[in-house]
Amino acid sequence: MSTTTGFAESGNEGADETLTVARNVSTRYIGILVEAVLGFVVLPFNIAHLGQSAYGLWMLTASITTYFSVLDLGYGGALVKFVAQYRARRDVRALNEILSTTFAVFATFGAVTYLVAIVIAVYMDKLFQLTPEQVHTGRVVMLIISLSVAVGTAVSVFGAVINGFQRYDLNNIVGAAAAVVAAVVNVAVLLAGYGLIELVAATTLVRLLSYVVYRANAYRVFPSLQVRLSWFRRERLREVTSLSVYMLLIDWANKLNYSIDALVIGAFLDTSAVVVWVVGQRLAEVVQRLTNQLNDVLFPNIVDHDTAERMDRLQAILIQGTRLSLATVIPIAGAMILMAAPLVHAWVGPGFSASAILLQLLSLTVIVRIGTATAGTLLKGAGEHRLVAFANVGAALVNVAMSIVLLKAIGLVGVAIGTLVPVCLASLLVLFPAGCRRVRLTLARAVAEAVWPATWPAAVMAAFVFLTRPLVPASIIGVAAEMAAACLVYMLVFGAFGLSRDERRFYLGKAFQLLQRTPLRVRALEGA
Repeated sequence: MSTTTGFAESGNEGADETLTVARNVSTRYIGILVEAVLGFVVLPFNIAHLGQSAYGLWMLTASITTYFSVLDLGYGGALVKFVAQYRARRDVRALNEILSTTFAVFATFGAVTYLVAIVIAVYMDKLFQLTPEQVHTGRVVMLIISLSVAVGTAVSVFGAVINGFQRYDLNNIVGAAAAVVAAVVNVAVLLAGYGLIELVAATTLVRLLSYVVYRANAYRVFPSLQVRLSWFRRERLREVTSLSVYMLLIDWANKLNYSIDALVIGAFLDTSAVVVWVVGQRLAEVVQRLTNQLNDVLFPNIVDHDTAERMDRLQAILIQGTRLSLATVIPIAGAMILMAAPLVHAWVGPGFSASAILLQLLSLTVIVRIGTATAGTLLKGAGEHRLVAFANVGAALVNVAMSIVLLKAIGLVGVAIGTLVPVCLASLLVLFPAGCRRVRLTLARAVAEAVWPATWPAAVMAAFVFLTRPLVPASIIGVAAEMAAACLVYMLVFGAFGLSRDERRFYLGKAFQLLQRTPLRVRALEGA
């Protein structure tokens, strides 16, 4: 078989790059909005039916399993880069060797993951402040959730194929559908009178079934995909490992920076305090997911342009990506900051008032993180992954130390501050300046063209909220309407004054093209 045949046209060959990115990002937003709405509705429903203690136990256990993804040793993040790289070279044999090798590795990691879960389940009573009844329930929940994580690790190679071929839209659609089914199952199980264990078992089954669809989509975008143990190659393993070790450090650091807080709180306080933290954290996570999709989708494009040494395109990606990221995150996170107290009260009640300040601090963290995310993505895709890894590891270690010290000193607010400070230091003083240097762009120009146009409209939005907030009714609909109006004010000001006339025409033109564009067919490429 020729090494230059057998690929599927993913909708990117010869297509406009902007439309490809727009399609992937737009479907991601649809999926995230679906999940966000479902989570917004289901969270208070679950707390009401399970109780605060049981729900806190669920969230504590789920927080533990989020760390299991680091057991893939960074191969998951590295694989997308190599899929994109060998796809660009149209080398079928090399790509299948890479995928077969990493599948064998992922299957091993999946088995190790479940063994680790068993150990944690056995010693759960020693690790956290739990009652004897909570220990039993927590162990069962841990083993059920970990099954999904372990299987997901093994089959993640198929998701990497889809992403490497820049067909994020397929993964996005499947994820949204699975979220809807899981939410329906969640509600049905609790309404039927079942408890936490049955709920987790049912929703985990939905996730396991969704993996079958991901696998089918991988073969759709790459019809010549063949995963064979006989195609395992040590040289391919070394090739992927040269990048994966740094991806591992980045993944570990991200977990420490953004997921360890619930574990720290659970170790020093109780599950009720975990719930107070989770309320604020969950809203901030929604903002982060809603606003970070552009940077994830840009990664294969950055790899392509760096390989071709198109410095002008890399500069454009940094400027436009940073500006659009800020223009996306500032209105949403800013509205969360300005309306934190009434939002929390309307959503989960006045008993969670302490969550409001946590939401404000975590939302500010999200603004900084997303605003500099394009620079970090560019550095990873353009050969500077070592710097990204070391910067994130340093921030994570500072985060853990500050969170523990400040938790003991000032409580939950200290944990949020312990997250905000190191993220600001790493993002603003290290990663963003380094991204500018990598594409030979002065920091002054980057701030003038990318940061300032998207930042100053926030002042107008804040003024609007301060003037109108006393008129907002104390209901979730009223608060949501005020936040939506604030975002609209920001977008109008940014669109009118933050973009040039040519830029407005360009973005509007691409938006209309995306709406009019019919679904792209998957067809086999002929030999080069």
